[in-house]
Amino acid sequence: MKGFLEDANYSIGLLDEGATLADVIDNCIYEHTHTGKKAFYVGDLGKLVRNNMQWQNVMAPIKPFYPVKCNSTPGVLEILGTLGVGFACSSKSEMALVQDLGISPENIIYTNPCKQASQIKYAAKAGINIMTCDNDIELKKISRNHPNAKLLLHIATEDITAGEEMNMKFGTTLKNCRHLMECAKELGVQIVGVKFHVSGSCKDLQMYIHAISDARCVFDMAEEFGFKMNMLDIGGGFTGSELQLEEVNHVIRPLLDVYFPKESGINVIAEPGCYYVSSAFTLAVNVIAKKTVEYDKLLPSGVEQTRNDDEPVFTYYINDGVYGSFASKLSEKLNTIPEVHKKYKEDEPLFASSLWGPSCDELDQIVENCLLPELSVGDWLIFDNMGSGTLGEQSTFNDYQRPLIYYMMSFSDWDEMQDAGIASDTLMKNFFFVPSCIQLSLEERFSTAA
Repeated sequence: MKGFLEDANYSIGLLDEGATLADVIDNCIYEHTHTGKKAFYVGDLGKLVRNNMQWQNVMAPIKPFYPVKCNSTPGVLEILGTLGVGFACSSKSEMALVQDLGISPENIIYTNPCKQASQIKYAAKAGINIMTCDNDIELKKISRNHPNAKLLLHIATEDITAGEEMNMKFGTTLKNCRHLMECAKELGVQIVGVKFHVSGSCKDLQMYIHAISDARCVFDMAEEFGFKMNMLDIGGGFTGSELQLEEVNHVIRPLLDVYFPKESGINVIAEPGCYYVSSAFTLAVNVIAKKTVEYDKLLPSGVEQTRNDDEPVFTYYINDGVYGSFASKLSEKLNTIPEVHKKYKEDEPLFASSLWGPSCDELDQIVENCLLPELSVGDWLIFDNMGSGTLGEQSTFNDYQRPLIYYMMSFSDWDEMQDAGIASDTLMKNFFFVPSCIQLSLEERFSTAA
């Protein structure tokens, strides 16, 4: 493994024991206030190290394959590559990006359920053989373009809730698995395992029991056709909470021990994405415009008006939105609340407020209704848990500029990497020391992840 992207241009600040991420955010806001007030991220790459240790403590020997689309910034990919994590890619560009890290093809899986023929050919040329499939049309396409492909049959899980009915669902039925195996046998395509996915929003962890039981049925079915199955992919849906991780492990471990014991030679993998990166990134945005609105226009439909008509109601526009860092807001609820950066008194009045992106588009609403102290144009808002969904994606909306990314790691996390023997000399070249009394020159030391 080469270890690091040769063309990546970024730095990682090593925080002294007296320095905190809050100090870094304060410093960056000071810099941006004087140089242009751009939105920016602060990424705690040490969080990735700690999350990986937590995964090894709770979920081992299940190997994680990180979904690159979750956050494809160089700092994230290089740290995870150094930690020995595999990668789940959904496109040619993601496969190429991971290959530039020196990751072996055996540690890359191609997971897009609807693959382009040209990208299947690219995977074949690159030696990336493991990929998912859930229908016969996709199977035939793969057989034509990648004769050495090793398929994971993607089976469906019944985790659709009332709020998810409109979401796209992928995966085939148990009944159709037999048909797919018949087709694969005729086409000479290898089927080596099963994949399923339980959504992180699914509250019923018993869904894992049904999915693992179904997977076992598919493995038994494969024996009839002479397929040698050696892999089970339990998908993603891991939120990042240690409690949720332990709850999932408590449910799946007994069944895995019975249906897929270690001596069976079945490799069990997973695709934790948000788990690794969501809590590792904080986004800072700037208020660029403000206006007073009528209260009844701010309220969600069906909600009664209870406020005093004399109280002002504010709409704020910020310099990032759903066409940028909040793109996931178009398909799901925002899982973070805004925090006001400026200091204000505890007894300072709070006002009904809404937050919008800079496009002035009716879809560009970030927060429909929240309580905030009165803000001024130029004030800053902080959003935690912003590491998943859009980092690494390009937007074509107007002149949208991707926020700068400031990578950080504490000395204790760096020491953990050294103790584990995974802190290479190449990695060390990306680091610089950040003293406890942070100098106001960080802007010169960081660069974007573009």
